[in-house]
Amino acid sequence: MRLRNKPWAKEELDKNPMFVISDPASQKGKWAELFNNNHPIHVEVGTGKGQFLTGMSELHPNINFIGIEKYDSVILTALERLKESDRSNVRLLNQDVIELTDFFAEGEIDRVYINFTDPWPKSRHEKRRLTYKNFLSLYQQVLKPDGDIHLKTDNQGLFEYSLESFSQNGLSLHEVSLDLHKSEIEGNIMTEYEERFSNKGMRIYRCEARFTL
Repeated sequence: MRLRNKPWAKEELDKNPMFVISDPASQKGKWAELFNNNHPIHVEVGTGKGQFLTGMSELHPNINFIGIEKYDSVILTALERLKESDRSNVRLLNQDVIELTDFFAEGEIDRVYINFTDPWPKSRHEKRRLTYKNFLSLYQQVLKPDGDIHLKTDNQGLFEYSLESFSQNGLSLHEVSLDLHKSEIEGNIMTEYEERFSNKGMRIYRCEARFTL
C-alpha cells in the first residue's frame, strides 16, 4: 500500500478523542463502559480507510465496532467517514495490532475481522502476516470462547496459507468461499480494496474460523 503522508493527521486524530481512543490500554476490560452498553464487540485489525467499519456499524447498530490501524495518514480517512456518519457504536485506535492484548482483556471480544491485509508473499516475511500463528495466539487471548475470525482477501496465496494456518493452530473452518461475490453469503459490506478488485473481475476469497475447545 502506497501511503500519502499527511503531516497534520496526528494532530487531527488528537482533536477527536470521542472517536479515536488515545490510551486504549486504560480501557482494557472496560470497553462496555466506554460504549455504555453490553453489546458484542467486533474488532477490525488493519481497518484502513474505514469503509467496511462504517458500513458494518450502520448495518448492525447493536454491535460495537473498533478499528485498529497503525498508519495515522490512513486512519484519518476513517475518522472523517465516522464523523460524517455520526455513528456512536464505532471507535478507532491508531495503534499496532501486535499490542492487541494490551488493549483488550481475555474474552472481551466477540469477533475479529481481517480484511485485505498485506499478504507479505516472501517466506522471510511470514511472521508479518496477520494470520501467522503468533497473531492467532493474540486473537485467541482476547476472543470469547465462541468468538470467531472473519477473513477476506483477493490474494489466493494468502488465503491458502491462512486456511492452513487456521487448521494447524486449533481453529475450525466455516463458510469457506472461493468466490464471495458469486456465493449466497448475505450482508457483505465491501472494503475500498474489495470494490476496486471486484470491479476488475478479480475473485474475492472469504472464510470464518473459530477456535475449537
